[in-house]
Amino acid sequence: MKKVILAIALIASVFGAYAQEKSAADLKKAVDKAQAVAADAKKATKVATWTKLGQAWLAAYDRPTANVVGGSKQELALTMGSEKPLSSEVVDILGNQYEKVAYADKNLYFDGAGRLQFIEVTKPVYTDEDPLARALDAYKKAAEVDVKGSKTKDISGAIKSISEKYYSDAFVAYQLGDKAKASDCFAASAEAAATAPYNTPDWSATYNAGVMSLENKDFDKAKGYFEKAFANGYEQEGSIYANLAELNLAAKDTVAAKKYLEDGFSKYPENVQVMTSLINLYLATKEDPKKLIDLLDLAKKQMPDNPSLYYVEGDIWGKLKNYDNAVAAYTKCAEVNPKYEMGYYGEGVMWYNRALEIQEEANALPYSEYKKYDALQEELSATLKKCLKPFETAFSVSENDAVKQSAADYLKRIYFIFRNEAPENKANYEKYEAYLQGAK
Repeated sequence: MKKVILAIALIASVFGAYAQEKSAADLKKAVDKAQAVAADAKKATKVATWTKLGQAWLAAYDRPTANVVGGSKQELALTMGSEKPLSSEVVDILGNQYEKVAYADKNLYFDGAGRLQFIEVTKPVYTDEDPLARALDAYKKAAEVDVKGSKTKDISGAIKSISEKYYSDAFVAYQLGDKAKASDCFAASAEAAATAPYNTPDWSATYNAGVMSLENKDFDKAKGYFEKAFANGYEQEGSIYANLAELNLAAKDTVAAKKYLEDGFSKYPENVQVMTSLINLYLATKEDPKKLIDLLDLAKKQMPDNPSLYYVEGDIWGKLKNYDNAVAAYTKCAEVNPKYEMGYYGEGVMWYNRALEIQEEANALPYSEYKKYDALQEELSATLKKCLKPFETAFSVSENDAVKQSAADYLKRIYFIFRNEAPENKANYEKYEAYLQGAK
């Protein structure tokens, strides 16, 4: 009986909250009223005047999503009350399938399990104002007049919330392909985070603003964001070096680009983006890419027991098509640390990628060259079988679920190809297929 009473109480509170929701017009009136109070010289000296104005702006911003509480469709059916969907369709976003459910002022995006992933506001209360910016202005003013600091905690919390809302908006804009808006929202999130009295700079937001601007080919804005983050010590595990190099290449400054990449590689030899960019730059400038091995050797002297450095060396040789040296480097990983799974995994990926290249080469042949085609098919089969041992070893020694699942996925695909050659191949295919199903 108690559970039933609690359930009824919950439903009553949910629908009560919905019934009390203010209309867009009412929220605009509340903002206008708060602004009028703030325009009064005497009342403008009070902290409450400005915090109420900030709250009014935030309420206007929040209105379209105010009743979206919970992650599943069942939960939302309760919290959204009389709001009913207008349409539904399946859409592909960044390679992922979502169910897009449209409402009067927003679109909700659900994953395959029916869980809400993100919200797109289509009809905000204000279309000619940025409520978050206006709210931030109000809380800045509140901090100015709070000379005793009695409301510092409350003001800081509100500013933090504004920063987080901008960050969320940036994510949604990115998902929906609006990189310019995503960049602006990340930048606004960073600005809010650095605002007193919250004073918590978020250089990751500044960096992300740069990434979005770079992808949008707005090089000047990207340069400003990256250089600001870089100057404050934020390097995103080395990726910022590759991004700054890309900007300099766009400006045709090869020397500066090379300097960024070489510095980045020396500091972060495991960063694939930096390594790949440096290899490509060396090839483009006809400089010997093996110079990377020299740079890596310096790191090895400082950290001789670091297996990841040999893994990186293996990747370099693999990209340069020197497979013997690549295998030697990957093997060295196991000598340094037999439990380091990435050496085995890296060798498996290298041979798998080589197999894909062979397949593409075979598919491009004209029908008249069937003998060469047959020879390539034999090479393809042999190359795929080279993947098996390293992937098997990576799967057996790794304690990282992501690595184990990826290795199992490769093994499942390869054993499927050879399933009719021997009973154990079919058994192994079924083994890894069962493992992957259980990992979901």
